[in-house]
Amino acid sequence: MHKIQSAIQTNDFATIASVFTGFGPDSWQNVGQGEQRSLASDFICQTVANPNFLEQAVKHPEMEQTFLEALGHLPATVPNAADNTLRQALFDAKVNDDDADYSGAARILGGMRMEDDTNSVYYASKVAKAEIYVKIAECFLAEDEIAESDSAVSKAGSAVESMATEEKEGQSALLLRYKSTTARVLDANRKFLQAASRYHELSQSSSDLLDAEELLHFLGRATTCAILAPSGGQRQRILGHLYRDERLSELDRLSEFCTHAKIVRKMYRHQILQASELKQLEESLNPHQKAIMGDGLSILERGVVEHNMVAVSKTYRSIHITTLAKILNVDERRAEKLAASMILEGCLHGSMDQVNGLLEFDAEEPPEVAWDRSLMNFCSELNRVTDAIKVRATR
Repeated sequence: MHKIQSAIQTNDFATIASVFTGFGPDSWQNVGQGEQRSLASDFICQTVANPNFLEQAVKHPEMEQTFLEALGHLPATVPNAADNTLRQALFDAKVNDDDADYSGAARILGGMRMEDDTNSVYYASKVAKAEIYVKIAECFLAEDEIAESDSAVSKAGSAVESMATEEKEGQSALLLRYKSTTARVLDANRKFLQAASRYHELSQSSSDLLDAEELLHFLGRATTCAILAPSGGQRQRILGHLYRDERLSELDRLSEFCTHAKIVRKMYRHQILQASELKQLEESLNPHQKAIMGDGLSILERGVVEHNMVAVSKTYRSIHITTLAKILNVDERRAEKLAASMILEGCLHGSMDQVNGLLEFDAEEPPEVAWDRSLMNFCSELNRVTDAIKVRATR
């Protein structure tokens, strides 16, 4: 240990590396596991206790593997949670480097020990946990590692949900980062309906945290996800919120969203969309939003074809499959298959007359009205049950 102490004082990285990653006579491979744990703990404590050495060491390429070796052979507790301090320093160095390694940074921070016991050196408040998990999620997102980011943001959500009201006070910036990361993860996972709702909520955040331009970009992302979302009553409701948003027309001045407002209006009004109207929108999409689905259509093509199918049902009582295919700009077989699928899924109300090649539509109430009616029925039933419980409790 004296050799390591001297090397720390003189920033002798090579000597330290030879102990933890080498195989010579001074290598820690020559001692037992118990001694390795003690050596690793002492080394990390001394590293953290020497700020000058720590600052230089976390940036030195030879020391990264040394630190990871030590961090992987620790006892149950390290004094003053020095291992967590080292992990935070390594994380900061990686994300601030000119050639930032966000994935590596996230994995190092993911090893932080955080406990609920207030007497533990590893105690972490719910706010501290949320901060760590949001950082991890943000870093994984930067490297398009969606599954890892999803896992981290879920843990952040658990910490946020368990916060008391007073704990959330003064944490507006953290909560905003959490909501933003959640929306981006939902978007990346192609859960466009939920993402659209989250983005729209973010677009209505306080102007004290975000300027008007940033809020408008969130609104633009909400419109993108709403357009890509599967057809149905919930999408129609979100389209309604966007349609009534007074800022919608302001998207016209943003190059990446310049056609979104027009498309949202037409979709909400159940008007048929032409392929020529979608060119700029398609060019603005991110790679994950351009994926080809199992039926050979892109996400956008599938969403627009489904929308146009519903739009046709608002105009016609019945239509021949040949005519429908021309309107949808697909072949007859695909038009028939899509119509049948939407009828089975409840997205379209009608029936198929395959003998005559005819699609007949049922008269129906608007999806948003049906959704509101179902919600009201549920609330009425809930009130009835609650009243019944109260009556029994008073007997």
